[in-house]
Amino acid sequence: FSGADLSDGSCAHPTIPGRVSPLLPANHVTMTKGTGLVHTAPAHGMEDYSVASHHQLPTDCLVDESGYFTEAAGPELKNKNVLEEGNEAVIKMLQAAGSLLKEEKYVHSYPYDWRTKKPIIIRASKQWFVNTADVKAAAQDVLKKVKVIPTSAVNRMLEMLDRRTFWCISRQRCWGVP
Repeated sequence: FSGADLSDGSCAHPTIPGRVSPLLPANHVTMTKGTGLVHTAPAHGMEDYSVASHHQLPTDCLVDESGYFTEAAGPELKNKNVLEEGNEAVIKMLQAAGSLLKEEKYVHSYPYDWRTKKPIIIRASKQWFVNTADVKAAAQDVLKKVKVIPTSAVNRMLEMLDRRTFWCISRQRCWGVP
């Protein structure tokens, strides 16, 4: 059957009793990239976030800044590292619920941190979004006072600032940006 046959359907969450998840269409899910059926984790990836936003779903993040499950993930997972004992705990929970169809080892292609060479867990976090017009004007005024070499780059930067539609002030990286 096609994915359209599942439209407007729902499924029970395998480890959280009483939680029901809607079955949603998404352009990034295809039969050529796997089974065609995937879970959605709106707080852990751009495609999933876009689908959730389109359907007004919450973007609950069950993982903290250090990569450990939060209390919201449930008592069985709380304080377990997602990439270590957390994976094993989820597998055991799925087995206990009779919801595990198949298990096999898979090397996931996580993005890696350029400094530590460790896998990165993408997670949504709160941001401060500011009035674009105010920031744009202030940034352009300040840039005009900066000595830029080569001078021809100033106009290109001013044009880039002028095209900017959203501004997000973020302090997530205390060590800076590469």
